[in-house]
Amino acid sequence: MILKDYLDSKPLYYDEIDYTRMPRVYEKIKSSLPLKSVIHIIGTNGKGTTGRFLANALYAMGHSVGHYTSPHILEFNERIWLNGSNTTDAELEDAHVELQKLLPKSDLDSLSYFEYTTLLAAIIFNKCDYVVMEAGLGGEFDATAVFPKRLTLVTPIAYDHEAFLGSSIESIASTKLNAIQNSAILAPQSYDEVYGIADILKSEKSINIKRVDEVLDEKDMELIENIAKKLSLAPYLKENLSLSIAALKFLGLEYKIEHFSSAPLFGRITKISDDIIIDVGHNALAAQSIVDALRGEKYIIIYNSYKDKNYKEILRILRPIALHVEIITISDKRAEKIENIETVLDSLEIKYSIFNKIKPKQKYLVFGSFSVVERFLREYYE
Repeated sequence: MILKDYLDSKPLYYDEIDYTRMPRVYEKIKSSLPLKSVIHIIGTNGKGTTGRFLANALYAMGHSVGHYTSPHILEFNERIWLNGSNTTDAELEDAHVELQKLLPKSDLDSLSYFEYTTLLAAIIFNKCDYVVMEAGLGGEFDATAVFPKRLTLVTPIAYDHEAFLGSSIESIASTKLNAIQNSAILAPQSYDEVYGIADILKSEKSINIKRVDEVLDEKDMELIENIAKKLSLAPYLKENLSLSIAALKFLGLEYKIEHFSSAPLFGRITKISDDIIIDVGHNALAAQSIVDALRGEKYIIIYNSYKDKNYKEILRILRPIALHVEIITISDKRAEKIENIETVLDSLEIKYSIFNKIKPKQKYLVFGSFSVVERFLREYYE
């Protein structure tokens, strides 16, 4: 069975997750997956762009590098990036064939979509000098956590996936930060509880944990400002850039401005035309980052949400930059009922309608999730 059909046979989401499965399966084949210098990225927001900044810089320095990110927007190949490009269909099929040979059918059948994809990435990255692994959900129990890690980068931690990670910042931060093995660098955090959990781990497990401002000096900050201007980065993207540069310093690598000539990961406050911005953010922290980046301008917001997201808080945060909201339909069983979103919009006194088409000379922000951006790009934007 070809890879696409094989992955389509696996459920994307589970009401309950067997956290013991991936470690058990990995233990059987770890000798076949000797990854070098794994940089693990955990957190709530900014993992993708932090990883891509770092991967692009490492590749520009002449290293062989792989970057594993998720989910994808349009094509599955986006998840596995190797030496400057998304993997090809042929590379994916070769890894699929190899993985099928490594494991018995019972293990192959039991693996989730994300777990199987993570092992595919490990096969493809086998010869890389550096591997940037982005956690999908959580940290400690994430499929990506099984690999030996040289460094963990911690992006801002906030409320998200509470059904799996817990309803408090302490529980969410504990689950994520417990993925740290040896060393970690923390991006600036909105919640002091994250620093408190990090300090406990640092003391109890003798882990080397530093904050990003303890790693960067004045010369670094000056170079970061220059790179941010060159790439026209929003404030939150500049913070992600800073975390990636802190990683380079930890690795003992000298960087230059020209190592950051590539734009950040597609779909993160990406301007696809003069009047249309897309962003795959889907939680309150992402919404606040968007508002901070676009302050002073108003947009028609093309939006939808999953049931498990705090869309009332997200829409409240977005209200200052909203001319009105246009609800785009998405085909996903996790999507919230449109009438429930409309009820929230009424309570917030935000005008709304159902999205139909782009109107000329209007500014749009497409926001809400990967599914919202994918639906918009596939069906409405040419």
